Formats: sequence, C-alpha cells, structure tokens
Amino acid sequence: MLKLIDDFVWGTPLIVFILFVGFILTIMLRGIQVTKLSLAVKSIFANDKSGKDGEVSSFGALCMALSATIGTGNIVGVATALVAGGPGALFWMWIAAFLGTATKYAESLLAIKYRVVEEDGHVVGGPFYYIENGMGKKFKWLAKIFAIFGIGAGLLGIGTFTQINGITDAVKNFFDPSNAHMVNVFGMEYSWSVVVSGIIITVCAALVIIGGVKRISSVSQVIVPFMAIIYVSAVIVIIVTHIADVPRVFVLIIESAFGLRAATGGALGAMMLAMQKGVARGIFSNEAGLGSAPIAAATVKTDEPVEQGLVSMTGTVIDTLIICTMTGLAILLTNTWDIGLEGVNVTIKAFQMGLPFPAQVSSCILMLCLVFFAFTTILGWNYYSEKCVEYLVGNNPIIIKIYRWIYILAIFIGPFMTVSAVWILADIFNGLMAFPNLIALVALSGVVAAETKKYFAKR
Repeated sequence: MLKLIDDFVWGTPLIVFILFVGFILTIMLRGIQVTKLSLAVKSIFANDKSGKDGEVSSFGALCMALSATIGTGNIVGVATALVAGGPGALFWMWIAAFLGTATKYAESLLAIKYRVVEEDGHVVGGPFYYIENGMGKKFKWLAKIFAIFGIGAGLLGIGTFTQINGITDAVKNFFDPSNAHMVNVFGMEYSWSVVVSGIIITVCAALVIIGGVKRISSVSQVIVPFMAIIYVSAVIVIIVTHIADVPRVFVLIIESAFGLRAATGGALGAMMLAMQKGVARGIFSNEAGLGSAPIAAATVKTDEPVEQGLVSMTGTVIDTLIICTMTGLAILLTNTWDIGLEGVNVTIKAFQMGLPFPAQVSSCILMLCLVFFAFTTILGWNYYSEKCVEYLVGNNPIIIKIYRWIYILAIFIGPFMTVSAVWILADIFNGLMAFPNLIALVALSGVVAAETKKYFAKR
C-alpha cells in the first residue's frame, strides 16, 4: 500500500512540477546560482548584523540547514537511487540540484521577508508564513496543510526513522555483521549493537533537543563542517586511486541518464526510472522545494532577504553537487551498485574496495560519517517539525515540550522499523510537503524577482 502511495506522490506530475519551478525561477533570476555564486560564498562568512531581528548567524543557520540535509540521503539515499535507477540517477540528481539552487534561494528570501517576530522576541518563519502573509489570509488552509505534512516528515520520515535506521545499520555492520549477539525486543530478534547504539543516540539527541534552536545551531556548527571535510577527503582518496576510471564513469552516467544502455525498446522506461529515482533522492537529500530550509533561514540576524537567500542556496551546492556526487562516484568507481547489495551496504562496500586501508578501517570511517551526519539531521528536523507544530497550535510551551518528547520517542523506536517501509514513508511525506510550498513559490515568484532586482540595483 505504501509503495502504491509513493509511486502516486512521486509520479511524473511532481517531478515535472519541481523541475518546472526551479527552471522558471532560474530564468526569472537570470541564472543567479551561477552568476552570484561567488558572492553567495563570501556572504556565508560575513559578519553578524548585530541589533537585527533573529537568533542565529547566517553561518549558524546554514549549518543548521545542512545538518538537516546532510544525512542518510547523501550516503544511503544515493546508493538506493543508483541501485534502483542505475548510474543515470546521479545525472538527474545534478539537474534537480542545479535548478533546486534557485528554488532554495527563493524559499529563503521569502522566509526573511515574511517572517514574524513573536511577543517574547523569538523569530518564526517559513512556508506557512510566506503562504499566509504573502499569498493572503485566504490561503491559510494551504499553510496548515504544509505544517501537517512537515510534522509527518519530521516525526515519521526524514527526521527520525530513516536517520536512526541508517545509524544503527552502520553500527551493526561494523560491530556485529554476522548477527552473533542477538536480543529479543518487541517480540523480534535484534543485534545488541542496534539496541545499544539506538539508546545512545536517543539520549544524546534528547540532551540537545531540549536545549532548543541555539543549542542545535551550536552543535551543528561544530559537527557539520568537520564531518563533511572528512567524508569528502575520504572519497577524494578513492577518486585519486581510481583516476583512470573516472572518464568511463562519467560516460556511463550520461548514457544511463538517457536510457542509451537499456535494452532495445526500453530506453524511455530506463530514462524515466533514472529520472524518478534521481530527482526523488536529490530532493530528499538537498530538500530544495520542500520548504524545510527556510524555517532555519528565518531565524538569521539580518533584515536583508536577498543576502540570506544567497547564503542558503550554497547549501544545495554543498549537499548535492559536492557530497552526493562524491558518494555516487565512490560507488560507481568501485562498481558496487549492481552486485546485489542495498542501502548503506552499497556505500560500505565501495569504501572497503576503494580506500587503500584495511576493510575495518574503511568501514569505521564511513560509519562515523554516517552516524554524525544522521545525528545532526535528527536535530535539524526536530526544529523544523517543532515550528510546524508551533504554527498550528501557537507558542504553547507545554505542547512544544510534549512534542519534543514524542519526537525523542520516535527516535527510540526507529531502529526497530522495517527499512524499506521507513524509506517509502519518508519519500511520501517529502512529496506531500513539496506541493503547497511549490504552489507558493510560483505565486510569489514575482516578489522574489522584484526583491532581487531592487537589491542588486542598490548594490
């Protein structure tokens, strides 16, 4: 049943809609993701604007957004896309990311422009506010639908189950690959490594989540850059040691993207499958169009929407065009995408075969990267979904605290969920979130273009 719903939600209409919105914004903004990329990178490290509304720095908000996007989607999601859709899925990830960079810019610009400062001084913003305040009060129902789907994505999909599943799977594959040490939990047998790692992650997440947005931002600013550098460095070693195969891999990606390697008559089907898996996993990874990153962007200490839009769009570049590409190249260079493995095991095998280290060392590197990436995603999505709750029920401290504990409970039970069901649920909620947000981006695209033109004319 879940598979049928997933195929419907992530059918051709949504894929075309996501790419169409990114294409329209790219045209209206005159290729801002290319022409202003250097300025965007400089803006990441610009000094904080003291005295402005907001709670965190631009860099802090970017790290918080990246903490929510760089996770199992980059390591496990890319692997599942390549196994299901073939090497061509990576090409469609690139296309989705290129167009999605303009989408991410527009989302974050609108988040600053239409954010709200509450009576107690804390700032809230995101798609629900630019739908309500930008499109008008009569569209508040659309904002509420987004918030409901956002809670579902955080609580049942991308925020908890997929991340903790990825963590415990990686830990089990490293410490107990043969399932030698088992224990009965909820009437089923699980490895002790799954149970222990699940409890540790749940406790660590609880300690940060209870601290709120500033603690999440502080933790993310330390973990995200450090682990991203380690992960990229490891894959660079794989690329350098397989440098002769790099041209072959890029030819394979392009040919597979357009179904040129499919059997006679199956080219269109192969192309559509590669496109579906690539775009779906690309969106799962960078979240451009979903409307999640603007919730973090709205908390930045700035009054200039365009500046934060520029900073936020670099997140898609870092997440998909750099880190997802690295994962894809590691898998394709080592040919682990079509040897009968699935999920995190594909990437683990790629690291074991590709790195010039003992298999245990390579597995340990990937395990640590996955654990920390997924852990920060859990934190980031708690904040996103919490803001969705706040939009629906108001700034009620008791309900927010109850929701945090429900979220922590979801983390705890996540390791004991069926892996395939977990990923399908996450896909469904991601797709459902995208619809109301994309409608708002189309409706407010003129505002985005006007704000951008005014800003650069002033500069």
